[in-house]
Amino acid sequence: MNSDLNSWAKKYEELTNSDETIAAMAKYYSCSFMFDMEKAKVIIEMHDGKVKNINTNPGPLDPYDFALRASANTWKEFSQPTPKPMYHGIWSASFRKDLKIEGNHLILMKNLRNFTV
Repeated sequence: MNSDLNSWAKKYEELTNSDETIAAMAKYYSCSFMFDMEKAKVIIEMHDGKVKNINTNPGPLDPYDFALRASANTWKEFSQPTPKPMYHGIWSASFRKDLKIEGNHLILMKNLRNFTV
């Protein structure tokens, strides 16, 4: 599981840092957030639109600005090329599925366009 998570983190960093839309819009995209995927949790730190760090083994006191928590099935559905209805965005999944948005919503909203590219 850990090697899968580490390879996911590396790919996430590469894709995020090379994304032209994020590069064009995200000069001030600086925050940290947690993806909670049941058995796996990661904290991603962004600074000026680039991934600064991905913590694939966060401790209970490691800080983050906001968290998205959902079942493994919800994350799997999100990753489909054409997600099913209610898996196409974090808001729809939080209203109808099991995704929970926790933490500082202001920081999430300030960075929402970059976060949901």
